[in-house]
Amino acid sequence: MTAAVDTRPDAARLSRARKAVRWQFGALGVLGGAWGAHIPSVKAQYALDEATLSLVLLSAALGAVSSLFFAGRVVERLGVRGVVRLGASVMGVALALVLHWPGLWAVLPAMVLFGALMSCYDVSINAEGTALESLSGRTVMSNLHGTFSLGAMAGAALCAGLLRLQIAPAWQLAGIGLGVSALAMLTSGGLLDAHPREAGDDGERAHFAWPRGLLLVIGLLIFTGMTAEGVMYDWCVLYLKQEVGMSQDRAALGYASFCGAMALARFGGDALRARYSERLLLGASASLSAVAMAIVLLSGHPVVSLIGYAFVGAGLAPVVPILFNAATRVPGVSRAAAIASVSSIGYSGFLIGPPMIGAIAHAVSLTAAMSVVVVGTVLLAVGARRVPVQD
Repeated sequence: MTAAVDTRPDAARLSRARKAVRWQFGALGVLGGAWGAHIPSVKAQYALDEATLSLVLLSAALGAVSSLFFAGRVVERLGVRGVVRLGASVMGVALALVLHWPGLWAVLPAMVLFGALMSCYDVSINAEGTALESLSGRTVMSNLHGTFSLGAMAGAALCAGLLRLQIAPAWQLAGIGLGVSALAMLTSGGLLDAHPREAGDDGERAHFAWPRGLLLVIGLLIFTGMTAEGVMYDWCVLYLKQEVGMSQDRAALGYASFCGAMALARFGGDALRARYSERLLLGASASLSAVAMAIVLLSGHPVVSLIGYAFVGAGLAPVVPILFNAATRVPGVSRAAAIASVSSIGYSGFLIGPPMIGAIAHAVSLTAAMSVVVVGTVLLAVGARRVPVQD
């Protein structure tokens, strides 16, 4: 466990920590963007249909959700820096090998491990971000999540370029996975790695809180948003390739468009949070996503789809930063525990989404399945009024 300190970190240390945690959010984004761009490659490599592909995505989500029940304790014991280094190394190797396994039987357990370490990594860096907000008095969470989205855009765009150059997908993922993970570990030394008491928490508070009351409300809203976001991450490239008829390198640009717009919206999100009610901001943004995705699905046009994906991304941008930060204001649990608690519900959207989309796509069409994004964002817009008011 990281040793407690008696004094607050100075401005120089806080500045170094902000830079270091941005690197971690960016690294996670690049890995996620590369994975999303190559889901069609996984489908082709192992000759999967939509229903079987959903099992691969379900395995990653299962690992992510199950690990959240102990993620808070892992962060408390290893510290943010330790979790980042462990998570980066495992995620990099798992992504590097995803197209090299001998069959689906080997892919599924590897994806469970990939998802588990990704969620622990995610909890740790979000806990670091909320600690930085508390210690510095500056809103940074939207900016950090914007860096994640920018990384995801870069990862998807890089893969699109490499596909155009006809670099084998297996070697693309190997290079990106190992390279980005090495960079994440090298930059982790600047993390604040704050002990709960240093960040203003009571060190005796729970490591995990079962979602109930206000935490349950926030968790359900995160579930709705993450279901919509997860569908976009996992299926948007395949939709453009299979339903719209775009080549995979061009379809990957749709992922980049979604993540790029999300990044821009998140970089401006902290200023918007300071000016407007979080309830108003969340409701308006979710409505934008619903309308944009409906237009994409009704048009089926490549250009309209790329532009529409950008608006969907911009609309979903405030969801996680607003709701994660709201969860950390609930009294009685540490930051890591609060994030793990609401994430345990939110990540269930990733758990339920893949088989649901796969089943609908198999029974009807992928276009019909993608309408889940419209339904989810409408529900999020309606539920935004339940977000607790900021102090």
